Amino acid sequence: MNIETHVTPCDGSRSGAHLTVQDVTVQFGGLTALSDVGFEVRPGQVLGVIGPNGAGKTTLFNVVCGFTRPQTGHLTLDGRPFRPAPQRLVRSGVSRSLQGLGLFPGLSVLENIVAGAGGAARTGWWSGLLALPRTDRDERELHDRAAALIDELGLGAHAHAQPGTLPYAVSKRVALARALVSEPRLLLLDEPAGGLGHDEVLELAELIMSLPSRGAGCSVMLVEHHVDLVMQVCDELVVLDFGRVIATGTPAVVREDPAVAEAYLGAEVDV
Repeated sequence: MNIETHVTPCDGSRSGAHLTVQDVTVQFGGLTALSDVGFEVRPGQVLGVIGPNGAGKTTLFNVVCGFTRPQTGHLTLDGRPFRPAPQRLVRSGVSRSLQGLGLFPGLSVLENIVAGAGGAARTGWWSGLLALPRTDRDERELHDRAAALIDELGLGAHAHAQPGTLPYAVSKRVALARALVSEPRLLLLDEPAGGLGHDEVLELAELIMSLPSRGAGCSVMLVEHHVDLVMQVCDELVVLDFGRVIATGTPAVVREDPAVAEAYLGAEVDV
């Protein structure tokens, strides 16, 4: 398998959040899903998490999103303790796109994207309750950002459509737009290439590579099965197997690691 890698050094000039995961262990009954897992997503970096089925990728993603609480270990965000909770992610400057689309069936594409910013909670409880001018201004800015994303991601023809009427690839773009509308400093992507065709994966790769320089800057943690995609877009990779980190490094380094070839891709596969 011939893969052209894309590596962008983190030189300290790029912005975005700095996430660290330290010594995280998660157990479900007698099963250890993660064991002493540690890594970091540096500012402006695209970090990929790969591994075979059952390696612990989804559990790790759920820990960072706040869906799963580890038994041991801790997380920091920009050097401060980070105890993620799904309902507070946006306020922390973190957004996520889930493997399942999770679009609201009763809302239009535009309304689904706007919902990604957390609605009135983003402008403050008192402002929303009293309908202060700041709320109206913020809502206009939010709709402007949503409209810009609709244009950028080629969703203009679907802006007022219901999610149930959309092709799957279009729904994936809506989910990405919803994750981006809050202008996150850290974006968590769970299998964004799942179900996409070749050309659509190429478009996704271009979008992911543009994220670190987007707005005020964005770091990305990408959990993905699509090897070609992660090798192209990621600055560094973390490889899991049976809940443990077996390799870290640039795509060029990881693809030469015999343990990765054997555990993830199969001993006979040339990566």
